[in-house]
Amino acid sequence: MDVSKPQLLLKRVVNVKAIVTPLWKEEVQQQLQAQINQTDQQLQQLDIQGQRAVAEIQKQSLQPPGPQTLQQIENIQFQVNQKKSELLEQKNQSLQNLQQVQLLELDQEVNQFQMEGFFRIEPGDNLISKMQVEIVLRDGVVEEIRGDI
Repeated sequence: MDVSKPQLLLKRVVNVKAIVTPLWKEEVQQQLQAQINQTDQQLQQLDIQGQRAVAEIQKQSLQPPGPQTLQQIENIQFQVNQKKSELLEQKNQSLQNLQQVQLLELDQEVNQFQMEGFFRIEPGDNLISKMQVEIVLRDGVVEEIRGDI
């Protein structure tokens, strides 16, 4: 490396791809199933917390409950339903991802994630090709580095 040439250290996004193997599919399916199970638990906890909050308000209020109490109960139920919708959307997304993973063919490449990395550039380098780097993994082990490092 010629020290007299000006150099610059830049950051780039590196795409990380995985080659679909039986082990990779199994691990991803387990992760997705764990997410689905966690979402189910959150839904159950949300129901219980909502019921407790409503019961507490009812216990502290006059009988029959006044308009303010009814409004509080309605607000709680609205918040619970809103959070439930979010959780159900997450669960549906996880279920769709699980189905997609099951349909992947072995040895197919899939985008797994992105990470940032640094690189040096100097006059005469092709910036575009230096920006287009990707790493290919097979069961977590780097199989190939593509692009101009």
